[in-house]
Amino acid sequence: MTDDAPAHRILVIDDEPNIRDLVRAALQFHGFDVEAAEDGETGLAAARRTRPDLVLLDVLLPDISGFEVCRKLREDGDDVPVIYLTARDTPADTVTGLTLGGDDYVTKPFSVEALIARIRALLRRARRDPAGAGAAVRDHSGQLRYADLVLDDRQWSVERAGVPVELSPTEFRLLAYLVHNAGQVVTRSQLLENVWGWDYAGQSQIVETYVSYLRRKLDPLGPPLIRTRRGVGYVLQSPDGA
Repeated sequence: MTDDAPAHRILVIDDEPNIRDLVRAALQFHGFDVEAAEDGETGLAAARRTRPDLVLLDVLLPDISGFEVCRKLREDGDDVPVIYLTARDTPADTVTGLTLGGDDYVTKPFSVEALIARIRALLRRARRDPAGAGAAVRDHSGQLRYADLVLDDRQWSVERAGVPVELSPTEFRLLAYLVHNAGQVVTRSQLLENVWGWDYAGQSQIVETYVSYLRRKLDPLGPPLIRTRRGVGYVLQSPDGA
C-alpha cells in the first residue's frame, strides 16, 4: 500500500456483480476509496457527482455502452483517467475505445494484481501531467485534435490542415493510436498488439510499412509529425515539440 493511495477515489462501473465485488474488495484492500455502479447511466451520474480520480469501465453494459459513457464524460470536459474492463479485445474495439478518450484496456479475465499495477501507473502519469500537456484533445463535437490533425472516429475520417486525407481502416487505426498517445513513444510491440492484434506478433515489418504509408499521405500537407525512435518505436509529435 502506498502512502497516497487512500486519497484516490476509484469508480467501478460493471454490471457483473462478481467482478464488481472482486474489484471493489481488491481496491479497498490496497487502500483506495471505491464507489461502484451496475450500469452506464448510474455510473455516469456517479462520476459527475463524486469526481473520481479514475474510472474502471466495463464496455458491455445493460443500458448504454462503456464507450458511450466515456464519450459523454469527455464531452463534459472531464479528463478523468478511464480503464476499460472488457471481453472485447479486437484491435478495432481497442482503438475505438482509445479514440473516444479511454486511457487503457484490460481484457477479462484479468489478474487483479496486474490491474492494480496499471491503475497506479495511470494515476502516476495523470499526476505528472495534470493538464494533459502535449496530448490530443477532444472538442465539443467529439472530434479528436492534435496539432493540425482532426480525427472523427464516428465517421472514420481524417483531415490535416483542413484537407481531407483518405486512409484505409488499418491506416486510420494506426494514426488514431498514435494520436491518442501523442507525445509518448510507442513501441512496435504496442502497435502490433493494439492495431493488428496478436496474430501479427513478431511481424514488425508491417508496422514500418504502414508508418511509411501514413507519412506519404500526411507529410505533403505539413511538417512531419511521426518521428522514429530507433530501436524503440515511434512518437507523434507536433512540429514545435509541444
